[in-house]
Amino acid sequence: MAWITETFTTSIGKKILMALTGLSFCGFLTVHLIGNLTLYGGQDLFNAYVEHLHSLGPLIIVFEWGLLLLAIIHILTGSILFFQNLKARPVRYKVNKNAGGRTLGSATMPYTGFILLLFIIFHLLDFHFVDHTTQTVYQIVSNSLSQIGLATVYIFAVVIAAIHISHGFWSLFQTLGANHPKYMPLIKNIGILFSLLIGIGFGFIPIFIAFIA
Repeated sequence: MAWITETFTTSIGKKILMALTGLSFCGFLTVHLIGNLTLYGGQDLFNAYVEHLHSLGPLIIVFEWGLLLLAIIHILTGSILFFQNLKARPVRYKVNKNAGGRTLGSATMPYTGFILLLFIIFHLLDFHFVDHTTQTVYQIVSNSLSQIGLATVYIFAVVIAAIHISHGFWSLFQTLGANHPKYMPLIKNIGILFSLLIGIGFGFIPIFIAFIA
């Protein structure tokens, strides 16, 4: 049981939790994006995809509760690490230099994470916790994203997600022990490509619904 105590009480243990949960969310975003691409095939294809998910029954419920648990762990652990870092260095440096590979993603991780938390809550209220008895999921998505204001919110959110992932992707591999001069540049490049894929992949959907579909 000592490893459990170490995981929850030490800094490296918390970072490992952040890495594992972050990796899980990268996998979820990939699968979620692939599913959402069926929107381009029209309402019949997208509704068929949604019906296929619902046909999985209890597995979907388990998956959703698993995502919720991972989210709670990720958010709580990240918040603890953030406040621990503030406590350890309460006074900011007078000169903020872009040293040590500091990027927009690394400099804004806690803040982009908080924005994403707010967006996820909004996203669930907008799509998930609504009446599905009188309209299909495609109609719910179309009605929401056809509104320019809401489409703008979604585009902004996926840009924030891309910034968050641009640092989080390679950082999680570094935490899990892949910090090697030979491999890290490749992992960083993959992280940038993955963040662009998520940003463009999800970001174009509101544009498609609002202006093309």
